[in-house]
Amino acid sequence: MPELAAIAAALGETGNLPAVLATLVHVEGSSYRRPGARLLVTADGRRLGAISGGCLEEDLVTRARGILGHGVAEVVTYDTTAENDLVWGVGLGCHGVVRVLLERIDAVPAWATELPSAWAGGRLLTLGVRHEGPDPQRWGTRLLGDDAAGGEPGEWVQRVKPPPALYVLGAGDDAQPLATLAATLGWHVTVGDPRPAFATRERFPAATRVLAAPADQLIPRLNPGPDALVVVMTHHYVHDLPLLGALLGRPLAYVGLLGPRRRAARILADLAATAPAAAAELGRRLRAPVGLDLGADGPEQVALAILAEMQAVLGGRDGRPLREREGPIHG
Repeated sequence: MPELAAIAAALGETGNLPAVLATLVHVEGSSYRRPGARLLVTADGRRLGAISGGCLEEDLVTRARGILGHGVAEVVTYDTTAENDLVWGVGLGCHGVVRVLLERIDAVPAWATELPSAWAGGRLLTLGVRHEGPDPQRWGTRLLGDDAAGGEPGEWVQRVKPPPALYVLGAGDDAQPLATLAATLGWHVTVGDPRPAFATRERFPAATRVLAAPADQLIPRLNPGPDALVVVMTHHYVHDLPLLGALLGRPLAYVGLLGPRRRAARILADLAATAPAAAAELGRRLRAPVGLDLGADGPEQVALAILAEMQAVLGGRDGRPLREREGPIHG
């Protein structure tokens, strides 16, 4: 489950309030997390989420105890730009400045209530996080309307996208680790297959939806949206051909096909016989063979290679090693 969704669920559970929510609101230079990272600290000291790689959490928990007592929001700045920074006893070495808002929460906030339905409907959730101004009593996180432009002065506006939607078309044994790992990442996973014996809830317990239907009906019934990630992996030409045919002309964030280049070329050639322009456009977007070149062997490693390529596409990156990146990691 994504961090924010897990925190929203925890805020709705009896016994977790009051709590303190820490939100990373600003970063200068390098940082382990981006703005929007959150840490929830409950009254009994339990923690959910993370602001850093573990370097700042103990100090934040200590500060949270104080806020639970007096109830006034606080912004704390951690400066790790010094080359030999040992302020926190660990030598962070991130070479950045981060600002974190800590706010006490006494009742389930509107944004936490709205989040599940928004994401289920594929909608953005817009949050305003006020962390500046003369009155700390007004600092905190609130739900904004979809048409909110820039928020109020001293307020950081965050537009929270739903988790990525992955459609796995093909429910063989190698699809199981792909669905499981994607669900671990917090993605919404849908599995479809023309073979009812394969597309079962028992085989894919982590999937949001599992559907068995004829190959030419799967795409219309699943109806993946323009932000969807789709991978076709039935291993059968007779199934893969109509599945890819049903994807012609659909705007998708990612479409991949498991199997060798020669097989993909044959499918595209067959599709081009009746829809040459659409097949050519699909061919430009189709990632076949699917996945990054990680030297993967076996279903679990192949799943890692596929998801790594998808994440690179989502992040607008090319999958190169970070040591070869000249700009900031999160830039």
